[in-house]
Amino acid sequence: MNNTTRRAYVLYAVLIAFFIGFIILAYMFISNGSDWATNKANRHLYSDGSISAAGAIYDRDDDVLAQTVDGKRRYSESSSVRKSTLHTIGDLNGFIATGVQYTYRHTLTGYDFVNGISSIVQYGKGNNIHLTIDSDACEMAYKALNGRKGAVGVYNYKTGEIICMVSAPTYDPKSKPSDIDTNPKYEGVYLNRVLSGLYTPGSTFKVITAASAIENIPDIYQREFKCTGEYDTGDGKVICNSTHGKVNFEQALNRSCNSAFAQIAIELGEERLSATAKELGFNMNLEVDGVASPAKSMFDVSNTAMVDLGWAGIGQYTTLANPYQMMTAMGCIANSGVAVEPYVVDYVETPKQFKKETQTQVSEEISLPADVADKLSAMLRSNVVNYYGDSKFPGLEMCGKTGTAQIDDGEPHSWFVGFSQNASTPYAIVVVVENGGAGLRAAGTVANKVMQEICK
Repeated sequence: MNNTTRRAYVLYAVLIAFFIGFIILAYMFISNGSDWATNKANRHLYSDGSISAAGAIYDRDDDVLAQTVDGKRRYSESSSVRKSTLHTIGDLNGFIATGVQYTYRHTLTGYDFVNGISSIVQYGKGNNIHLTIDSDACEMAYKALNGRKGAVGVYNYKTGEIICMVSAPTYDPKSKPSDIDTNPKYEGVYLNRVLSGLYTPGSTFKVITAASAIENIPDIYQREFKCTGEYDTGDGKVICNSTHGKVNFEQALNRSCNSAFAQIAIELGEERLSATAKELGFNMNLEVDGVASPAKSMFDVSNTAMVDLGWAGIGQYTTLANPYQMMTAMGCIANSGVAVEPYVVDYVETPKQFKKETQTQVSEEISLPADVADKLSAMLRSNVVNYYGDSKFPGLEMCGKTGTAQIDDGEPHSWFVGFSQNASTPYAIVVVVENGGAGLRAAGTVANKVMQEICK
C-alpha cells in the first residue's frame, strides 16, 4: 500500500512538472515564436546574415522602395531616394533599429502564430508593406539639407500619415561606404534623428511657454514687456538676441524676445510651465506604429534658480527636444488641441491580397484646450505674416516658429517648427539643421522647399 502511494505521488509530481514545463514552453513560444522563426540562422529568410526573403516595401504612390529579386534585396533605382528613405526603410542587418525592415521583419516575412513562415515556403515571399511616405518629398528634404546633418519630418495632422521622414547623415544601401565606422562625416549614421534625436530646442520652446501663458495668465494679451537687451532675474541675467524696446505678447513671440519670455517663464513658475510642457509631449514615452519609441523630450526645472527657469523658458538650460515630439505638438496646435498619432505604415498586404490598414488614432499623451491651441495658431500665423514674411512660404498659409539653439561647441542648431493652415494641405513640419546657424535662413528654407514639394 505504501509503495503504491509513493508511486502515485511520484506520478503526480511528474505530471505536474510536465504541465508546468508545457505551460512555460507555450508561453515562450507565444512570446518568442516570431523571433525564433525570423532568426538569422533561418536560411529560408537570410543569406550571409542579411534578410533576403521578404515582401516588398512601397511608398504612398506605390513606388518600390525595397523588394526581393532572385534572392537578393533590391532598392529604388534612384540613389537619392535610396539615401533619403534609408532610415525609414532600414538596412538589412538591423543596425538601423527603427527601420521598417527591422521593426516589421516578422510581418515582411509573412510570419503568423498559426502557420509560422509557411507563406515564404508556399508563395516565395512574405507580406508587402505600403508606407505613407512620399519618396519625392523625402528626396527633396535630403537635397535641401545639402550634406548637412539634421532631421526633417512632415505629417498630416488630420490623418496621422507621415509624409516625409529624413535623417542625415545617410548612405546608399546599394553601396555602403567602407569607412562608415571611422569617417567623422558618418557619425551617428545609424540613428534616425527624427525619432531618436535630442536637441536643445532654442526659441521653438517659446511655443510651449506661450501656450502656458495663454492657459494660465488671464491678462497676457494686455501685458507690455520692456526689452533692453537683457532681463535681470535677480540672481542672474538672461541675454536677448536684440534690444526690442516695448513689445506686447504677440510681438514678443514674433521677434522671439528672450527678455519677455524669460519674464513670462518666471511668472508661470516651475509647476505650471512643466504641466504645459507635459501636455505637449515633454517627459512622455511616445510611440510610432506601436513599435518604435522616439527619444523622450526632456524638460526639468525642479529646484532651479530664477535665472535658470528664465533660460529654460526660452529653450535653453537643460531642455532637450525630440523632432518627432515637436512635430506632433505642432499637429496638436494646428488641429485645435487634438493630436492625431503619426504613423508610417499605411497597410500590410498578404500574398492572398488581404489588407490590414492602419487606423487613425487620437493621441492620449498630447493635447491642449481648444481655445488655447486656436489662439496659439493665430500667433504662429502672425509670426510668418508680420515677421518672417509670407513670401518665404508662398501659398502655404504657414504658421511657424524658428529656433537658433545655442550649443557648447560650434554654430547653433537651426530649427523650424510649424504647419500649413490651409485646409487642403493639413501638414505639420519639423526641421533641424545641425550647426546651421539662424533658424529662418537654414531650417526655414528647408521647410519651405519640402512643403512646396508636398503641397504642389
